Amino acid sequence: MLFFHPLLQVAAIILALYVLSIGINRFRSLHLKHKTMFKWKQHVLLGTIALVTWGAGMVGGLILVRIYWRGFLITGLHGKTALLMLPMILFGLISGYVMNKTRQKRPVLPLAHGINNLILTLLALTQLITGWGVIKLFVLGG
Repeated sequence: MLFFHPLLQVAAIILALYVLSIGINRFRSLHLKHKTMFKWKQHVLLGTIALVTWGAGMVGGLILVRIYWRGFLITGLHGKTALLMLPMILFGLISGYVMNKTRQKRPVLPLAHGINNLILTLLALTQLITGWGVIKLFVLGG
C-alpha cells in the first residue's frame, strides 16, 4: 500500500511533463507569435487528470502517514511542500476551467496559468527527491 502513493505520483509527474510540453506550444503561439499547433482538448483533459491526481495523492499521503505512523506532516519538507502545492493545484484547475469554458483572446490568464503550473511541476519533481528520503527513512528503515 505504501508504494501505491509514490507510483501514482510519479505517473502524474510524467503526465504533467507531457501536458507542459503541449502548453509550451500555446505559450509560443500567444507570446512569441510562432505558428504552432495547440492540442487544446488533450491539454485540458490530461492537465486536469495530472492536477487532480496530485491533489488526490496529497490526501492519500496524509492518510497513509496517519494510518502507518500515527501523525501528520511528520515527513518534513515532503509534507510541507505538498501543502504549498495545494493552492497552486486549485489555481491550475480553476484557471484552466475558466479558459476552457469561456474561450477568448487573453494574454494574462494563460501566462499566469502556465507559470503557476510550471512552478507546480518543478515542485512535484522536488517531491521525487524528498519522497525518496521518506521511503528510505520510514519504509526501508534507513
